Amino acid sequence: METRTLGKSELKITPIIMGTWQAGKKMWVGIEDQDIIQALRAAYHAGITTFDTAEAYGDGYSEQIVASALSDVRENVIYATKVFSNHLKHDQVIEACDRSLKNLKTDYIDLYQIHWPSGTWGGETVPIAETMGAMVKLKEQGKIRAVGVSNFNRVQIEEAAQYGQIDSLQPPYSLFWRKIETDQMPYCVENDISIISYSSLAQGLLTGKFGPDHQFAEGDHRSKNKLFSDKENYARVQEALDKLQPIAKRHNCTLAQLSLAWLIAQPQTRAIVGARNEQQATDNAKAADVKLSPEEAKEIDAIGRIVTDQLDDNQVMWNF
Repeated sequence: METRTLGKSELKITPIIMGTWQAGKKMWVGIEDQDIIQALRAAYHAGITTFDTAEAYGDGYSEQIVASALSDVRENVIYATKVFSNHLKHDQVIEACDRSLKNLKTDYIDLYQIHWPSGTWGGETVPIAETMGAMVKLKEQGKIRAVGVSNFNRVQIEEAAQYGQIDSLQPPYSLFWRKIETDQMPYCVENDISIISYSSLAQGLLTGKFGPDHQFAEGDHRSKNKLFSDKENYARVQEALDKLQPIAKRHNCTLAQLSLAWLIAQPQTRAIVGARNEQQATDNAKAADVKLSPEEAKEIDAIGRIVTDQLDDNQVMWNF
């Protein structure tokens, strides 16, 4: 698989990135460790060399699963992990990084990201200068190679960038969730900051596997996703999926692969996508081979707007 430069760093990342929130099990159901380990290995063998995790995914358990799957090929892969919003004081960032290094069984993290802005999810409000000071120190020490932010708006990215080089933004971004295009994306393009999208398949909606009457198992966080929980949004989703099907058939690919191909064709964008098993991981990797014409990209864009034009401006995807 081709690689692309991460921001202004020397890191090379794949346009399709393996996400591992599910590996932490918390807020997911039906996840088996061995299935995820096999999925991670399958992703690697299919050409994906970039893997995204976080200390918050199962309180470090996801990081441990990543290490179990990939430690023997560590030199060939990029590890991206995150510090949560309750650990943003200077010393807390340092301690969190050390825990992640231990969980990942490595002596360096390629991309270390601030998971959520200070003050979110009950975390204490900490000046971004203090948090970034710790990130810069970790970079100087060689414990991390690049700094990223996640779920930041444009103003927050600009402020963070005053205190150190920001190489990536990780926002929710998909054909069905496009809030960043008017706020963060222009800034990222102008300043050579990579966009690493999460929920790239709208938490599975863009696979087409969730029908009009789908019900999630108890404990599955996706039931609170606005695209699922709002009946009118969900009806528009089904309409858009029906219109995408003929384009996928033309390319002999799945709806998921088509949606990912559209996403990684957007400015500065690489796509994180999770998998529960080997087959899903292999299928995700094949999205990098789907090439869309400019006309098809415009057609897909218009179909996506059936959903996105009716959403409010709140960038958070869940009603927790």
